[in-house]
Amino acid sequence: MNNFKKLGLNNAVLKSIDEHGFESPTAVQEKSIPLILAGEDVIAGAATGSGKTLAFASGILQNSEKGKGIQALILTPTRELAEQVANSFRKFSKYDPLNIASIYGGVGINPQIKELKNAEVVVGTPGRLLDHISRNTIKLNNMKTLVLDEADHMFDMGFKVDVEKIIKECPQNRQTLLFSATITKDIVRLSRKYMENPVRVSVESYIDPQKLNQVVYKVQDDMKLSLLVYLLQNEKSNLGMVFCNTKRNTEKVAKNLRKSSINAVAIHGGLTQNERTRIMEKFHSGNICVLVCTDVAGRGLDIRGVSHVYNYDIPRESKQYIHRIGRTARAGAEGKAINILSKNDHANFMSVLKDNDVDIKEQALPALKKIVIERPEIRLQKPVNRMNNPSRKGHKPRHKNC
Repeated sequence: MNNFKKLGLNNAVLKSIDEHGFESPTAVQEKSIPLILAGEDVIAGAATGSGKTLAFASGILQNSEKGKGIQALILTPTRELAEQVANSFRKFSKYDPLNIASIYGGVGINPQIKELKNAEVVVGTPGRLLDHISRNTIKLNNMKTLVLDEADHMFDMGFKVDVEKIIKECPQNRQTLLFSATITKDIVRLSRKYMENPVRVSVESYIDPQKLNQVVYKVQDDMKLSLLVYLLQNEKSNLGMVFCNTKRNTEKVAKNLRKSSINAVAIHGGLTQNERTRIMEKFHSGNICVLVCTDVAGRGLDIRGVSHVYNYDIPRESKQYIHRIGRTARAGAEGKAINILSKNDHANFMSVLKDNDVDIKEQALPALKKIVIERPEIRLQKPVNRMNNPSRKGHKPRHKNC
Protein backbone atom coordinates (compact mmCIF):
# COMPACT_ATOMS: atom_id res chain seq x y z
CA MET A 1 0.00 0.00 0.00
CA ASN A 2 2.82 2.42 0.90
CA ASN A 3 4.22 2.26 -2.63
CA PHE A 4 0.85 3.37 -4.05
CA LYS A 5 0.35 5.97 -1.31
CA LYS A 6 3.20 8.08 -2.62
CA LEU A 7 1.25 8.52 -5.87
CA GLY A 8 -1.35 10.65 -4.06
CA LEU A 9 -4.23 8.16 -3.81
CA ASN A 10 -6.71 8.42 -0.93
CA ASN A 11 -7.28 5.79 1.76
CA ALA A 12 -10.46 4.33 0.23
CA VAL A 13 -8.72 3.53 -3.06
CA LEU A 14 -5.52 2.41 -1.32
CA LYS A 15 -7.43 -0.02 0.90
CA SER A 16 -9.09 -1.74 -2.05
CA ILE A 17 -5.77 -1.89 -3.95
CA ASP A 18 -4.09 -3.50 -0.94
CA GLU A 19 -7.00 -5.91 -0.46
CA HIS A 20 -6.57 -7.23 -4.00
CA GLY A 21 -2.89 -7.97 -3.50
CA PHE A 22 -1.26 -5.11 -5.44
CA GLU A 23 1.95 -4.21 -3.62
CA SER A 24 3.93 -2.01 -6.01
CA PRO A 25 2.74 0.11 -8.94
CA THR A 26 3.72 -0.85 -12.47
CA ALA A 27 5.64 1.61 -14.63
CA VAL A 28 2.50 2.96 -16.31
CA GLN A 29 0.74 3.34 -12.95
CA GLU A 30 3.66 5.14 -11.37
CA LYS A 31 3.97 7.58 -14.26
CA SER A 32 0.31 8.23 -15.08
CA ILE A 33 -1.64 8.20 -11.77
CA PRO A 34 -0.19 11.53 -10.46
CA LEU A 35 -0.93 13.15 -13.84
CA ILE A 36 -4.50 11.80 -13.89
CA LEU A 37 -5.13 13.03 -10.33
CA ALA A 38 -3.83 16.45 -11.37
CA GLY A 39 -6.33 16.62 -14.23
CA GLU A 40 -3.80 16.42 -17.07
CA ASP A 41 -4.56 14.92 -20.47
CA VAL A 42 -2.43 11.79 -20.91
CA ILE A 43 -1.32 9.63 -23.83
CA ALA A 44 0.06 6.37 -22.46
CA GLY A 45 1.77 3.69 -24.51
CA ALA A 46 0.55 0.67 -22.60
CA ALA A 47 -1.08 -2.62 -23.53
CA THR A 48 -3.18 -5.30 -21.85
CA GLY A 49 -1.37 -6.61 -18.78
CA SER A 50 0.58 -3.39 -18.11
CA GLY A 51 -1.69 -2.28 -15.26
CA LYS A 52 -3.32 0.51 -17.26
CA THR A 53 -6.86 -0.21 -16.00
CA LEU A 54 -5.90 0.38 -12.38
CA ALA A 55 -3.98 3.48 -13.49
CA PHE A 56 -6.99 5.30 -14.92
CA ALA A 57 -9.59 3.67 -12.63
CA SER A 58 -7.87 4.82 -9.42
CA GLY A 59 -7.60 8.42 -10.62
CA ILE A 60 -11.21 8.53 -11.87
CA LEU A 61 -12.58 6.99 -8.65
CA GLN A 62 -10.76 9.54 -6.52
CA ASN A 63 -11.90 12.46 -8.70
CA SER A 64 -15.58 11.40 -8.91
CA GLU A 65 -18.47 12.03 -6.52
CA LYS A 66 -21.57 10.02 -5.73
CA GLY A 67 -24.84 11.43 -7.06
CA LYS A 68 -23.27 13.94 -9.45
CA GLY A 69 -24.28 12.21 -12.68
CA ILE A 70 -21.97 10.56 -15.23
CA GLN A 71 -18.49 11.92 -14.56
CA ALA A 72 -16.35 9.44 -16.50
CA LEU A 73 -16.83 7.66 -19.84
CA ILE A 74 -14.50 4.82 -20.84
CA LEU A 75 -14.55 3.57 -24.45
CA THR A 76 -13.30 0.04 -25.14
CA PRO A 77 -13.06 -1.90 -28.43
CA THR A 78 -14.81 -5.09 -27.27
CA ARG A 79 -17.65 -6.23 -25.04
CA GLU A 80 -15.38 -8.47 -22.98
CA LEU A 81 -12.95 -5.65 -22.25
CA ALA A 82 -15.84 -3.34 -21.32
CA GLU A 83 -17.09 -5.87 -18.77
CA GLN A 84 -13.59 -6.46 -17.39
CA VAL A 85 -12.93 -2.73 -16.98
CA ALA A 86 -16.33 -2.19 -15.35
CA ASN A 87 -15.66 -5.01 -12.89
CA SER A 88 -12.28 -3.45 -12.05
CA PHE A 89 -14.01 -0.16 -11.25
CA ARG A 90 -16.51 -1.99 -9.05
CA LYS A 91 -13.88 -3.80 -7.01
CA PHE A 92 -11.64 -0.74 -6.56
CA SER A 93 -14.59 1.44 -5.48
CA LYS A 94 -15.54 -0.97 -2.67
CA TYR A 95 -14.83 1.50 0.15
CA ASP A 96 -16.24 4.57 -1.61
CA PRO A 97 -18.88 2.99 -3.88
CA LEU A 98 -19.95 4.50 -7.19
CA ASN A 99 -22.52 3.23 -9.68
CA ILE A 100 -20.74 1.65 -12.65
CA ALA A 101 -22.64 0.95 -15.87
CA SER A 102 -21.30 -1.40 -18.56
CA ILE A 103 -22.81 -0.65 -21.97
CA TYR A 104 -22.32 -2.89 -25.03
CA GLY A 105 -24.23 -4.64 -27.77
CA GLY A 106 -25.44 -8.20 -27.97
CA VAL A 107 -27.72 -7.82 -24.92
CA GLY A 108 -30.99 -6.02 -24.23
CA ILE A 109 -30.91 -2.23 -24.14
CA ASN A 110 -33.67 -1.59 -21.56
CA PRO A 111 -31.68 -2.80 -18.50
CA GLN A 112 -28.84 -0.53 -19.65
CA ILE A 113 -31.16 2.47 -19.86
CA LYS A 114 -32.18 1.83 -16.25
CA GLU A 115 -28.52 1.41 -15.21
CA LEU A 116 -27.50 4.68 -16.84
CA LYS A 117 -29.98 6.75 -14.81
CA ASN A 118 -27.89 6.46 -11.62
CA ALA A 119 -24.41 5.88 -13.06
CA GLU A 120 -21.33 7.92 -12.16
CA VAL A 121 -18.97 5.90 -14.40
CA VAL A 122 -19.88 4.39 -17.79
CA VAL A 123 -17.79 1.79 -19.61
CA GLY A 124 -18.87 0.80 -23.10
CA THR A 125 -18.26 0.03 -26.75
CA PRO A 126 -18.65 2.77 -29.38
CA GLY A 127 -21.61 1.29 -31.28
CA ARG A 128 -23.90 0.83 -28.29
CA LEU A 129 -22.89 4.16 -26.75
CA LEU A 130 -23.86 5.94 -29.97
CA ASP A 131 -27.17 4.11 -29.81
CA HIS A 132 -27.80 5.52 -26.33
CA ILE A 133 -26.72 8.99 -27.44
CA SER A 134 -29.20 8.88 -30.35
CA ARG A 135 -31.95 7.73 -27.96
CA ASN A 136 -31.01 10.48 -25.49
CA THR A 137 -30.72 7.87 -22.72
CA ILE A 138 -27.22 8.94 -21.64
CA LYS A 139 -26.45 12.38 -20.17
CA LEU A 140 -22.83 13.53 -20.58
CA ASN A 141 -23.15 17.17 -19.52
CA ASN A 142 -21.45 16.52 -16.13
CA MET A 143 -18.68 14.35 -17.58
CA LYS A 144 -15.18 15.24 -16.41
CA THR A 145 -13.00 12.46 -17.85
CA LEU A 146 -13.00 10.57 -21.15
CA VAL A 147 -10.85 7.44 -21.53
CA LEU A 148 -10.00 5.81 -24.85
CA ASP A 149 -8.81 2.34 -23.82
CA GLU A 150 -6.86 0.30 -26.39
CA ALA A 151 -7.32 3.08 -28.92
CA ASP A 152 -5.25 1.32 -31.58
CA HIS A 153 -7.58 -1.70 -31.40
CA MET A 154 -10.65 0.51 -31.72
CA PHE A 155 -9.21 2.09 -34.85
CA ASP A 156 -8.15 -1.30 -36.28
CA MET A 157 -11.74 -2.49 -35.81
CA GLY A 158 -13.12 0.46 -37.77
CA PHE A 159 -14.44 2.54 -34.85
CA LYS A 160 -12.51 5.74 -35.66
CA VAL A 161 -15.55 7.61 -37.00
CA ASP A 162 -17.73 6.41 -34.09
CA VAL A 163 -15.12 7.47 -31.55
CA GLU A 164 -14.96 10.97 -33.02
CA LYS A 165 -18.76 11.24 -32.97
CA ILE A 166 -18.78 10.33 -29.27
CA ILE A 167 -15.97 12.81 -28.47
CA LYS A 168 -18.00 15.61 -30.07
CA GLU A 169 -20.89 14.77 -27.69
CA CYS A 170 -18.65 15.22 -24.63
CA PRO A 171 -18.06 18.55 -22.85
CA GLN A 172 -15.11 20.46 -24.30
CA ASN A 173 -13.82 21.25 -20.83
CA ARG A 174 -12.81 17.71 -19.89
CA GLN A 175 -9.82 15.51 -19.20
CA THR A 176 -8.94 13.00 -21.94
CA LEU A 177 -6.87 9.87 -21.28
CA LEU A 178 -5.69 7.74 -24.20
CA PHE A 179 -4.17 4.30 -23.67
CA SER A 180 -2.77 2.37 -26.62
CA ALA A 181 -0.21 -0.39 -27.16
CA THR A 182 0.98 1.40 -30.30
CA ILE A 183 0.89 5.12 -31.02
CA THR A 184 -0.14 5.25 -34.67
CA LYS A 185 -0.45 8.27 -36.99
CA ASP A 186 -4.25 8.17 -36.55
CA ILE A 187 -3.86 8.35 -32.79
CA VAL A 188 -1.44 11.28 -33.03
CA ARG A 189 -3.89 13.12 -35.31
CA LEU A 190 -6.78 12.44 -32.93
CA SER A 191 -4.77 13.67 -29.93
CA ARG A 192 -3.88 16.91 -31.70
CA LYS A 193 -7.53 17.49 -32.56
CA TYR A 194 -9.23 16.59 -29.28
CA MET A 195 -6.66 16.71 -26.45
CA GLU A 196 -5.29 19.68 -24.52
CA ASN A 197 -1.48 19.66 -24.18
CA PRO A 198 -1.35 15.91 -23.45
CA VAL A 199 1.52 14.50 -21.43
CA ARG A 200 3.11 11.52 -23.17
CA VAL A 201 3.79 8.52 -20.94
CA SER A 202 5.83 5.69 -22.38
CA VAL A 203 6.91 2.48 -20.73
CA GLU A 204 9.33 -0.17 -21.84
CA SER A 205 8.05 -3.21 -23.68
CA TYR A 206 5.78 -5.34 -21.51
CA ILE A 207 7.51 -8.47 -22.81
CA ASP A 208 10.23 -9.69 -20.45
CA PRO A 209 12.56 -11.84 -22.58
CA GLN A 210 14.02 -13.41 -19.45
CA LYS A 211 10.58 -14.64 -18.37
CA LEU A 212 9.10 -15.50 -21.77
CA ASN A 213 10.38 -18.47 -23.76
CA GLN A 214 9.50 -18.16 -27.47
CA VAL A 215 9.85 -21.26 -29.64
CA VAL A 216 8.83 -22.46 -33.11
CA TYR A 217 8.14 -25.93 -34.52
CA LYS A 218 8.24 -26.41 -38.29
CA VAL A 219 5.63 -28.92 -39.38
CA GLN A 220 3.64 -30.01 -42.43
CA ASP A 221 0.25 -28.32 -42.68
CA ASP A 222 -1.69 -31.57 -42.18
CA MET A 223 0.25 -32.25 -38.96
CA LYS A 224 -0.38 -28.90 -37.23
CA LEU A 225 -3.26 -30.20 -35.14
CA SER A 226 -1.36 -33.36 -34.23
CA LEU A 227 1.51 -31.23 -32.95
CA LEU A 228 -0.83 -28.96 -30.98
CA VAL A 229 -2.45 -31.97 -29.29
CA TYR A 230 0.97 -33.41 -28.46
CA LEU A 231 2.15 -30.11 -26.94
CA LEU A 232 -1.01 -29.57 -24.89
CA GLN A 233 -0.73 -33.11 -23.53
CA ASN A 234 2.99 -32.89 -22.72
CA GLU A 235 3.73 -29.30 -21.74
CA LYS A 236 3.47 -28.52 -18.03
CA SER A 237 0.97 -25.68 -18.16
CA ASN A 238 -1.83 -23.90 -16.35
CA LEU A 239 -4.26 -22.04 -18.59
CA GLY A 240 -3.50 -21.92 -22.30
CA MET A 241 -4.63 -19.71 -25.18
CA VAL A 242 -4.55 -20.95 -28.78
CA PHE A 243 -4.76 -18.26 -31.48
CA CYS A 244 -6.17 -18.81 -34.96
CA ASN A 245 -6.57 -16.34 -37.81
CA THR A 246 -10.18 -17.28 -38.68
CA LYS A 247 -13.42 -18.13 -36.90
CA ARG A 248 -13.62 -21.38 -38.86
CA ASN A 249 -10.23 -22.49 -37.58
CA THR A 250 -11.13 -21.75 -33.96
CA GLU A 251 -14.16 -24.06 -34.22
CA LYS A 252 -12.17 -26.75 -36.02
CA VAL A 253 -9.31 -26.69 -33.53
CA ALA A 254 -11.53 -26.60 -30.43
CA LYS A 255 -13.69 -29.48 -31.67
CA ASN A 256 -10.69 -31.69 -32.41
CA LEU A 257 -8.99 -30.85 -29.11
CA ARG A 258 -12.09 -31.98 -27.26
CA LYS A 259 -12.10 -35.14 -29.37
CA SER A 260 -8.56 -35.72 -28.04
CA SER A 261 -9.77 -35.29 -24.42
CA ILE A 262 -8.44 -31.73 -24.05
CA ASN A 263 -10.82 -29.35 -22.30
CA ALA A 264 -11.01 -26.59 -24.93
CA VAL A 265 -13.61 -24.17 -26.24
CA ALA A 266 -13.67 -21.62 -29.08
CA ILE A 267 -14.52 -17.94 -28.68
CA HIS A 268 -15.07 -15.61 -31.63
CA GLY A 269 -17.36 -12.86 -32.88
CA GLY A 270 -19.96 -15.32 -34.14
CA LEU A 271 -21.14 -16.23 -30.64
CA THR A 272 -23.86 -14.42 -28.74
CA GLN A 273 -22.84 -12.19 -25.85
CA ASN A 274 -24.33 -14.65 -23.33
CA GLU A 275 -22.26 -17.49 -24.80
CA ARG A 276 -19.06 -15.43 -24.73
CA THR A 277 -19.72 -14.38 -21.13
CA ARG A 278 -20.30 -17.98 -20.01
CA ILE A 279 -17.13 -19.14 -21.74
CA MET A 280 -15.01 -16.43 -20.11
CA GLU A 281 -16.46 -17.19 -16.67
CA LYS A 282 -15.50 -20.86 -17.07
CA PHE A 283 -12.01 -19.96 -18.31
CA HIS A 284 -11.43 -17.49 -15.46
CA SER A 285 -12.51 -20.14 -12.94
CA GLY A 286 -10.34 -22.86 -14.48
CA ASN A 287 -13.24 -25.06 -15.62
CA ILE A 288 -11.96 -24.60 -19.15
CA CYS A 289 -8.20 -25.03 -19.58
CA VAL A 290 -7.69 -24.06 -23.22
CA LEU A 291 -9.28 -21.07 -24.94
CA VAL A 292 -9.14 -21.09 -28.75
CA CYS A 293 -9.71 -17.60 -30.11
CA THR A 294 -9.26 -15.11 -32.92
CA ASP A 295 -7.34 -11.87 -32.47
CA VAL A 296 -10.54 -9.81 -32.30
CA ALA A 297 -12.09 -12.05 -29.65
CA GLY A 298 -8.82 -12.20 -27.69
CA ARG A 299 -8.16 -8.47 -27.67
CA GLY A 300 -8.22 -6.95 -24.24
CA LEU A 301 -8.84 -10.20 -22.40
CA ASP A 302 -6.86 -9.73 -19.21
CA ILE A 303 -6.68 -13.24 -17.79
CA ARG A 304 -4.29 -14.16 -15.00
CA GLY A 305 -2.59 -17.51 -14.91
CA VAL A 306 -2.05 -18.04 -18.66
CA SER A 307 1.21 -19.95 -18.83
CA HIS A 308 1.21 -20.87 -22.53
CA VAL A 309 0.22 -19.10 -25.74
CA TYR A 310 0.03 -21.22 -28.90
CA ASN A 311 0.00 -19.65 -32.34
CA TYR A 312 -1.79 -22.33 -34.35
CA ASP A 313 -1.86 -19.78 -37.17
CA ILE A 314 0.96 -17.25 -37.34
CA PRO A 315 -0.48 -13.71 -37.22
CA ARG A 316 -0.19 -11.46 -40.25
CA GLU A 317 1.59 -8.60 -38.45
CA SER A 318 4.24 -8.41 -35.77
CA LYS A 319 2.08 -6.18 -33.54
CA GLN A 320 -0.58 -8.92 -33.48
CA TYR A 321 2.11 -11.38 -32.42
CA ILE A 322 3.26 -9.06 -29.62
CA HIS A 323 -0.33 -8.69 -28.38
CA ARG A 324 -0.82 -12.45 -28.40
CA ILE A 325 2.29 -13.41 -26.50
CA GLY A 326 1.66 -10.56 -24.04
CA ARG A 327 -1.07 -12.73 -22.50
CA THR A 328 1.59 -14.73 -20.65
CA ALA A 329 4.76 -14.02 -18.60
CA ARG A 330 2.99 -11.36 -16.51
CA ALA A 331 3.66 -10.01 -13.04
CA GLY A 332 7.03 -11.76 -12.80
CA ALA A 333 5.68 -15.19 -13.78
CA GLU A 334 7.31 -17.27 -16.48
CA GLY A 335 5.52 -18.05 -19.72
CA LYS A 336 5.95 -19.77 -23.05
CA ALA A 337 4.89 -18.78 -26.57
CA ILE A 338 4.80 -21.69 -29.02
CA ASN A 339 4.56 -21.11 -32.77
CA ILE A 340 3.35 -23.86 -35.08
CA LEU A 341 4.82 -23.07 -38.48
CA SER A 342 3.81 -24.63 -41.78
CA LYS A 343 4.72 -23.50 -45.30
CA ASN A 344 1.45 -21.56 -45.49
CA ASP A 345 2.54 -19.44 -42.51
CA HIS A 346 6.05 -18.64 -43.77
CA ALA A 347 5.35 -15.12 -45.11
CA ASN A 348 3.58 -14.13 -41.90
CA PHE A 349 6.42 -15.56 -39.80
CA MET A 350 9.05 -13.53 -41.66
CA SER A 351 7.04 -10.37 -40.88
CA VAL A 352 6.89 -11.31 -37.19
CA LEU A 353 10.67 -11.83 -37.01
CA LYS A 354 11.29 -8.16 -37.91
CA ASP A 355 10.16 -7.01 -34.45
CA ASN A 356 12.91 -6.31 -31.91
CA ASP A 357 10.98 -8.02 -29.11
CA VAL A 358 10.93 -11.33 -30.96
CA ASP A 359 13.57 -13.92 -30.12
CA ILE A 360 12.25 -17.29 -31.29
CA LYS A 361 14.24 -20.49 -31.02
CA GLU A 362 13.54 -23.46 -33.30
CA GLN A 363 12.71 -26.76 -31.59
CA ALA A 364 13.10 -30.30 -32.89
CA LEU A 365 9.83 -31.84 -34.02
CA PRO A 366 8.74 -34.72 -31.77
CA ALA A 367 7.40 -38.01 -33.10
CA LEU A 368 3.72 -37.43 -33.81
CA LYS A 369 0.70 -39.62 -34.30
CA LYS A 370 -1.45 -38.20 -37.06
CA ILE A 371 -4.94 -37.15 -35.98
CA VAL A 372 -7.86 -37.43 -38.36
CA ILE A 373 -9.39 -33.97 -38.40
CA GLU A 374 -13.14 -33.56 -38.06
CA ARG A 375 -14.65 -30.48 -39.67
CA PRO A 376 -17.11 -28.58 -37.46
CA GLU A 377 -20.54 -27.43 -38.44
CA ILE A 378 -19.91 -23.71 -38.46
CA ARG A 379 -22.54 -21.66 -36.70
CA LEU A 380 -21.49 -18.07 -37.32
CA GLN A 381 -24.09 -15.54 -36.39
CA LYS A 382 -25.07 -12.66 -38.66
CA PRO A 383 -24.36 -9.34 -36.92
CA VAL A 384 -27.97 -8.21 -37.24
CA ASN A 385 -30.63 -7.80 -34.54
CA ARG A 386 -28.58 -9.84 -32.09
CA MET A 387 -29.58 -8.12 -28.89
CA ASN A 388 -33.05 -9.65 -28.80
CA ASN A 389 -32.04 -13.17 -29.84
CA PRO A 390 -32.62 -15.81 -27.18
CA SER A 391 -29.36 -17.19 -25.86
CA ARG A 392 -28.31 -20.56 -27.14
CA LYS A 393 -26.41 -23.40 -25.60
CA GLY A 394 -22.66 -22.91 -25.77
CA HIS A 395 -20.06 -25.63 -26.23
CA LYS A 396 -20.01 -27.90 -23.23
CA PRO A 397 -16.51 -29.22 -22.44
CA ARG A 398 -16.35 -32.99 -22.18
CA HIS A 399 -14.04 -32.95 -19.17
CA LYS A 400 -14.36 -30.93 -16.00
CA ASN A 401 -10.67 -31.00 -15.14
CA CYS A 402 -7.64 -29.81 -17.08
